[in-house]
Amino acid sequence: MGRKNTIFLALFVALITNEAMAEQHVVGGSQGWDASTDFNSWVSGQTFNVGDQLVFKYSSGLHSVVELGSESEYMNCDLGNTVNSMSSGNDVVQLNNPGTRYFACGTLGHCGQGMKVKITTVSGTSSPASSSSSSSSTTSSSASQCFSSLVLIFASLIASLLNQF
Repeated sequence: MGRKNTIFLALFVALITNEAMAEQHVVGGSQGWDASTDFNSWVSGQTFNVGDQLVFKYSSGLHSVVELGSESEYMNCDLGNTVNSMSSGNDVVQLNNPGTRYFACGTLGHCGQGMKVKITTVSGTSSPASSSSSSSSTTSSSASQCFSSLVLIFASLIASLLNQF
């Protein structure tokens, strides 16, 4: 029975650790999804990893978020064939796969005024670009690593206790 408990605990810890390593990126930072935000500057200070989430915060009714299917649609602000459309004002997008995704505001004229963002997701939990990340992203990453270490220590203690029974 002790071996089964240890295996179960190891799987549980792996799931918790993976979740703890994921980050939520509020698109546009403190300004959010707004026409006045410089999204190119914001993106340049971020590293997006598989498992992370994008959070689009904006005034519902004033803006929306559409996901575009290609770089051409993104560059030309072609909103005619969107992959996904969101309008809650607090939209969350899970980054499940490495690659590039394109988002724009669905409100007429906003994309052409620069309200669009290109997100490139990498498969690892760290990359060379992370050294140029903002200090808040670095702090978040350090906190995640510390939390993961604590979870592993705690899990080891529980596994030891379970093996004694």
